Amino acid sequence: MIRYILKRLFYGILVLFGVIAVVFFLFNVLPADPARMMLGQRADISSIEAINRDLGRDKPLHTQFFNYLNDLSPLSVHNWKDSNSYWYLDASKYGKPPEMLHFSGDQVVVLKAPYLRRSYQSKRPVSEILADAFPNTALLALVSILFAAIVGIAIGILSALKKDTWFDHSALVFSVMGMSLPSFFAAILIAWISAFLLSDYTGLNMFGSLYTVDDFGEGEHIELRNLILPAFTLGIRPLAVIVELTRSSLLDVMSQDYIRTAKAKGLGRAAIIFRHAMKNVMNPVVTAISGWFASLMAGAVFVEYVFDWKGVGVVIVDGLNKYDFPVVMGALLSIAVILVLINIITDIIYGFLDPRIRLQ
Repeated sequence: MIRYILKRLFYGILVLFGVIAVVFFLFNVLPADPARMMLGQRADISSIEAINRDLGRDKPLHTQFFNYLNDLSPLSVHNWKDSNSYWYLDASKYGKPPEMLHFSGDQVVVLKAPYLRRSYQSKRPVSEILADAFPNTALLALVSILFAAIVGIAIGILSALKKDTWFDHSALVFSVMGMSLPSFFAAILIAWISAFLLSDYTGLNMFGSLYTVDDFGEGEHIELRNLILPAFTLGIRPLAVIVELTRSSLLDVMSQDYIRTAKAKGLGRAAIIFRHAMKNVMNPVVTAISGWFASLMAGAVFVEYVFDWKGVGVVIVDGLNKYDFPVVMGALLSIAVILVLINIITDIIYGFLDPRIRLQ
């Protein structure tokens, strides 16, 4: 089991390295010039060159990549006396004095948290920007997946028990529509119907985040009703998948020999389903739930942007609009870490539950 866990961790590190390389080179070969965005279109060449020099964008691409890896690595090497190094110019960038492990001449080895650099526009550390946005995205994802799992499993069970009835056909139509409906279109449609046409009955807002202020810009408080529409919109697609998986898995399990044996023993329908059948039905459903939760935690860009929910999605879109590459790159890397960690945890749980997976 230890070897299996180490192998999963090794593959996860390889995936993260690939994501870092792709994200870095993608945003460093774009024709956009962040220095010109910071200074304006009338900035002179010398000022632009000075900004690029401060940002380290005047160095060769492979040197910039090494410096970026050095900043992300928990163990990094810096030249203490190099006035052009990030270490010298921004020694407080790690949020707290890092622990120096070893000196060798002018070189110092530092143990630190991964450094995602600073925003080009606000000059705030990217880690602080993401720390403000991730709790909102995490809450939205958690509520969405709970809604999808509870309602989806219930509808899937009823659909399997009422096979070929109007309820079953309606559930299948809903599943197909839910899986095929684009998120951005669903968000706009639901916001328009629920918060505009029916606003007098629902009392919901078209836009708004978890925290709101009063009309005078003071008294920040939690507004949970702003969570309803984005959570419902975000949960439609996983809900449709869970309904279909639960229905098909339950129909397959109910035809197994051990279910017929349970029926022959005189067990009631509820006991057969919840004490025997659901144990095997839940395997593919749990897989789908874990995968969808990882995707939702990664940030539903369109849904958050349409409802103005202050999460990672809004941070990414604003960063792209302003060519604020460190913010976008930091958000994408954080999303990749979340996806990899959830997949590793899921693989480890499967390894404990099914020894055949470890052998494979």
